[in-house]
Amino acid sequence: MPQHALLAHDLVRSLGGRPVLDGVSLTASPGRRIGLIGENGVGKSTLLRLLAGVDEPDAGSVSRPAGLGFLHQEMPFDAGATIAAVLDEALREAREDLAELERLSGELARVPEDDPGHQDLLDAYGRRLEQAQDRESWDADRRAALVLDGLGLGAFGQDRTLGSLSGGQRGRLALAALLVRRPPALLLDEPTNHLDDSAAAFVEEQLRGLPGAVVLASHDRAFLDAVCTDLVDLDPAVDGPVRYGGNYSAYLGEKRAERERWERRYAEEQQELAELRHSAGVTARRVAPDRGPRDNEKMGYGLRAGRVQSQISRRVRNAARRLEELERTRVAEPPRPLRFAAGELAARAEEGEHPLVSLRDVRVAGRLALDGLEVGATDRLLITGGNGAGKSTLLAVLAGRLPVEGEVHRRPGLTVGLLTQDTGFERLDRTVRDTYELSVGPERAEKVPIGSLGLMHEADLAKPVGHLSVGQRRRLALALLVARPPHLLLLDEPTNHLSPRLCDELEEALGTAGPGAIVVASHDRWLRRRWRGRELRLEPDHGLKEEIRR
Repeated sequence: MPQHALLAHDLVRSLGGRPVLDGVSLTASPGRRIGLIGENGVGKSTLLRLLAGVDEPDAGSVSRPAGLGFLHQEMPFDAGATIAAVLDEALREAREDLAELERLSGELARVPEDDPGHQDLLDAYGRRLEQAQDRESWDADRRAALVLDGLGLGAFGQDRTLGSLSGGQRGRLALAALLVRRPPALLLDEPTNHLDDSAAAFVEEQLRGLPGAVVLASHDRAFLDAVCTDLVDLDPAVDGPVRYGGNYSAYLGEKRAERERWERRYAEEQQELAELRHSAGVTARRVAPDRGPRDNEKMGYGLRAGRVQSQISRRVRNAARRLEELERTRVAEPPRPLRFAAGELAARAEEGEHPLVSLRDVRVAGRLALDGLEVGATDRLLITGGNGAGKSTLLAVLAGRLPVEGEVHRRPGLTVGLLTQDTGFERLDRTVRDTYELSVGPERAEKVPIGSLGLMHEADLAKPVGHLSVGQRRRLALALLVARPPHLLLLDEPTNHLSPRLCDELEEALGTAGPGAIVVASHDRWLRRRWRGRELRLEPDHGLKEEIRR
């Protein structure tokens, strides 16, 4: 099966009356792995849905290879289906390849070479052989076992039903099915969510080995760095979405330079526009036809007046033409990018000798076993560990949201804020601004306007919360916490669904010394490599912990 490019031309899509994509084109050739990045709400998931054919554009067209795979399509199985049924469907094409090759081989053996149908059979065999080689069909069953192990699903009995799996486990199974299939083009939306280090590294290796095109949207900066051959930034730019060759590290420098060029070009054009308006207006008035000669011009005025008037009039006309052209073609003003501008993320607790929270011999059945932990008044603590190690459970215990066995001591008057992985709001019909004001109170909302935090664009404040992207809802939830900083701020996978740029800025804020304590649970490898505080690694198998001082 020859690999074909995935092509999109001039895609336009509006949602809720708001333009999300306006004339976006994309070519994803076989072997290219393109990362989609940009602020939350710029249309990354929308573009993937259009490329997959799950949604239709208002204008434009998409040409896609047959058999394209899309991670966020619902698997065509109900809750009672088993893992074995999912794998059988993923292996179906490879098994069909092998069965068809065997049939064609038998036909070729029976049909003489001088028979008119022999060449047709030979051509069909060649096409199927090429397809089987691209899919690595002979190795499909071994690959299925390898992929399940690599994604942490190998120990699950294949008679397990989908209904018995967690949301994260079902997501990993859907990804496993696509990697087993090896489709001719693959679309992935946040593929590393719910993956630990080893699983993420395994997926990186698998994607680098695919012969077809890959287009993915991801907040995972380490993943973008390891996988992508190109990045497409959907943030506003002078000439529309920009494609950068290289990985995330290469993109960072290019993005800064591109923004500087845009700002410089805009400033130069604004200066030229001002000068042209002056030339076309003020100069024209100075040489008006009824202006008489000055005293020192009376001699020879009549001889020169016509020539001078003609020259200046020509200059004015040229300036007017250039002004009209520049006003028609000038670049838009660079939009002010969001800049995370929250002040202190956590508030100073009253002086005291005791830690904010201390845990002793804490147990949550089947989820967490911890001998001891103390969180000081200005701690910066990173909790790491594989899936199922108990990171989210530990945050819930620190927040006082889970009953536990063991000793838990909290300082009197302690305020705690928790950002959970699943961001939910009771009223999805309420606007962002109203949700913020009702949550933090009108006095606090006036003192700390939501726009001052650098987490939401002004244009989004009047939107119903239900119209926000997942990443925008995470931004809103974070804004509600930092607008009224608690003594202890707990963040569960804070970089999930956020744009890479905001991840960089949030990471910088988390690492800055300040009042209050911050505890972060994260699998984000980019964040962890740069963490400057303490680290607590949880081990899922034995309930053990290892504390790392940095």
